[in-house]
Amino acid sequence: MKYADGPTVEVSVDVAAEPDALWPLITDIELPARFSGELMGAKWIDPDVAPGLGARFVGRNQHPYVGEWETTSTVVASEPGRVFSWAVSDPDTPAATWKFELTPAGEGTRLTQWVRLGPGPSGLTPAIESMPDREDDIIARRLAEHRENMTATLEGIKALAEAG
Repeated sequence: MKYADGPTVEVSVDVAAEPDALWPLITDIELPARFSGELMGAKWIDPDVAPGLGARFVGRNQHPYVGEWETTSTVVASEPGRVFSWAVSDPDTPAATWKFELTPAGEGTRLTQWVRLGPGPSGLTPAIESMPDREDDIIARRLAEHRENMTATLEGIKALAEAG
């Protein structure tokens, strides 16, 4: 597994709620901080255009091996009731691209969160450059961390949506 290949991870959960009921939850950029072990919070740079295409926000993160950092993200897809996606750092060559997707499923909705690493440099870049022989392990570990946080986030959103 190579960073240059844009490795991805995806997690889904079925929610007993309509896509329109989930939309305010997935576009609340502060909400995942309630469930994630890494995201500490986020704030819209210009709340008047959020969560529309091109809107930007600053996210605050922490990791035990890296410490704390901030990133600026740009909304690259915003289709109410369907998809909300953002690119971290440079939207043309992002460090990562994140996406929530809502798909009708029976009486409810399949809620999916997805992330692709790269192609731009990220916090993994220095580790990979200093240990190129361990690139597969570094990426696999990072994807596992993302999967864990994404699972917690989706389960949290599901609980909120189903509680009404």
